[in-house]
Amino acid sequence: MQGQLSELDIRSIFQLIDIGQQTGELCIESFDDQGQPNSWLMFFANGGILYAGRTNEQLERLQDILHPLNLSINWADVDLSNLAPLRPPEYGALWWLLENNHLTTQQARAILCRLIEETLFEVISLHQGQFSFRFRASLSPQLTDFSISPLVKRAVRQLQGWLQLHPHFSSFYDCPLITDPHQLETSSSLPSLLAMANGKTPIIRISRHLNRTIFSVADGLYPYVQRGEVQLSHPSSVGSKKATGPITGTVPRVVCIDDTLSVRQAIEMMLDTYGYEVTSIGNPVKALSLLFSLKPDLILCDVAMPELEGHQLCAMLRQAPYFQSVPIVMLTGKDSFVDRVKANMVGATDYLTKPFGEPELLALVEKYVGRGNPKRLAPGTLLEQEISATLNPESWSNS
Repeated sequence: MQGQLSELDIRSIFQLIDIGQQTGELCIESFDDQGQPNSWLMFFANGGILYAGRTNEQLERLQDILHPLNLSINWADVDLSNLAPLRPPEYGALWWLLENNHLTTQQARAILCRLIEETLFEVISLHQGQFSFRFRASLSPQLTDFSISPLVKRAVRQLQGWLQLHPHFSSFYDCPLITDPHQLETSSSLPSLLAMANGKTPIIRISRHLNRTIFSVADGLYPYVQRGEVQLSHPSSVGSKKATGPITGTVPRVVCIDDTLSVRQAIEMMLDTYGYEVTSIGNPVKALSLLFSLKPDLILCDVAMPELEGHQLCAMLRQAPYFQSVPIVMLTGKDSFVDRVKANMVGATDYLTKPFGEPELLALVEKYVGRGNPKRLAPGTLLEQEISATLNPESWSNS
């Protein structure tokens, strides 16, 4: 089952899944006002919903929701490497917390319900985009399932309340800021709400930290916004990764991982001409260790590779703190909706469809690391000499 949201609204899709007691995965993709893609993935079993979140969801949302519990967890030490590459990391982390007795079953179910409700609140108002439902064995293991109808009704009621706050509130990612902290020092109402009005924390994150719905947070801030005591900054792009230019005087470092020699050579030639420092790696297993030494600003990664598939490599890199913010662009010969969802699920920043030309490649690289420096000094060859034997499988010995 697939189609356009303009032809079948999301509530009707949920109703069909509920009535038909369907089991499978629902993928939804839409674009924001700036043309940036956003996508969500939801798992169902016999019509009940098991989990819902953005396809590129990592652990930030879960960490925010866990904040009121004051758990002592060093997330850098949490080993989630045994999870399947396309399994939602957030759901896997919730299971890890439950299995390691950081949460009770009741707490885990309540947190899971909150994750689902937040996602429904985000998607319920979408009228443009596309959806795809795949009938297949759903999420495993299963913590619990929730009846979709009551959750949708609650999301609709909250959305109706949210719409009453327009035009003051235009996005869940608006960041409230107290205009005059001294004026509100004596206020006894909503102290925790105002304490987070620092101009940097969006409404959706405030709601998680305070264990409140997005609408109730906005509704609590509304009187202060009306009186001008709190102002809202409106982000230019919601849910998208910001492009960052290179630091002055530095050369953006790009690593290309592709098992096809001709592709690596073409990318090296194009990017080197425009002043980028390019390293190509032919073997994904070797790449996994070399990347920690190279510390690239951008990674271009092929999808279909032997030994270690590109999605798996991306998922592994996203577990390391350093690579959680490094843009990773998947190079793929396919351009289907499902393939884009898979890329987003493992934390890929973007994708580039093969075959591509110089203009497409340069536009994408500039988007994430800015322009290169054609006048840069010739790079040293020491690192290249040290790792040249491992970069290209064509030079390996059969011994």
